[in-house]
Amino acid sequence: MGMLKKAEKQGKKFMNPVPTGVGGPGMMFKILPLYLRNQEERVPKVPLGPFRTDARIYATPPENGLRVTWMGHSVMLVEIDGVRLLIDPVWDERASPARWFGPKRFFAAPLRLDELPRIDAVVISHDHYDHLGRMTVERLAKLNAVRDAVWVTSLGVGELLQKFGVAARRIKELDWTDSATVKAPDGAEIAITAVPSRHFSGRSLSNRFETLWSSFVLRGAKHKVYYGADSGLWDGFEEIGAAYGPFDLTMLEIGAFNELWKDIHMGPDGAVEAFARMGGAGLLMPIHWGLFDLALHGWREPIQRMTDLANLRGLRLWSPAPGAPSEVVAGQELRAKWWEAVPHASKVTTAEMLPTGNVVQD
Repeated sequence: MGMLKKAEKQGKKFMNPVPTGVGGPGMMFKILPLYLRNQEERVPKVPLGPFRTDARIYATPPENGLRVTWMGHSVMLVEIDGVRLLIDPVWDERASPARWFGPKRFFAAPLRLDELPRIDAVVISHDHYDHLGRMTVERLAKLNAVRDAVWVTSLGVGELLQKFGVAARRIKELDWTDSATVKAPDGAEIAITAVPSRHFSGRSLSNRFETLWSSFVLRGAKHKVYYGADSGLWDGFEEIGAAYGPFDLTMLEIGAFNELWKDIHMGPDGAVEAFARMGGAGLLMPIHWGLFDLALHGWREPIQRMTDLANLRGLRLWSPAPGAPSEVVAGQELRAKWWEAVPHASKVTTAEMLPTGNVVQD
């Protein structure tokens, strides 16, 4: 199909599948006045959680073959047809190159890394800090539970993983439309296919676009899941749905959105449109929200807007509470409205709302 093809490069830089604007240094001059006027509750004023995952549940496989534990943001543990995946793991305190500066997580990880069950694959979509945590990777690389896992990622990201301690032989880099097979010890297997997304990469302003970014199709014996990672809305969603769908669960980002950078983050409205373009089948899981302050909107605005849109359009949402291992059952919605019970801030001051990091690099 026309848009589903290998990634193209200009010199050292990968290209988006369609022309895409990404904020440069000048973006801050547009954003700063918006920050100074902003009265949104971007960071929860009361502690969230604590959320807690009982790791003993992983000793029993999901009844129907598909179970997901959402750890907040885009971090999740996916059990699909006998294979266990850890996706975009970030247990780091901040989505930032520094330990003292940048977006700080709203709640502690519901499951400690040393409590992880056996992992068959670690999937990393791209190298931004809120999807690839250095401390997390360094610890995972040493864990017995992850010892035999294959690390599936986008072109060029493997070098960073090796730097953080992952053995080169464990890394499988994928170009768009490439696939990798992941097997569990008992012989169960799934295929992971990298497909294009409309985003960018880089862990500093000087190395943007030098590694690839991807979304992924997870295909098991009985189930198909789409992990959208980060993307702006684009026409390729229709082709992804036609070529790889229909999906039992479609994971699409809803947070860190703003009109200034809509090319690279679709937001709730874009997620609804992307889901429709993909065929609108199965369940829609909102991801990329609830853990880090990466934009100008209130911390719960993405899920509030998503809920309103789902009600308006009659969409089946699948949105578990953080850390709750939840089975995906065809046609059955899951709306854990844990965020509704969190008290609102009485007043937000301008000083509290100053930027905490690079808002468009996530």
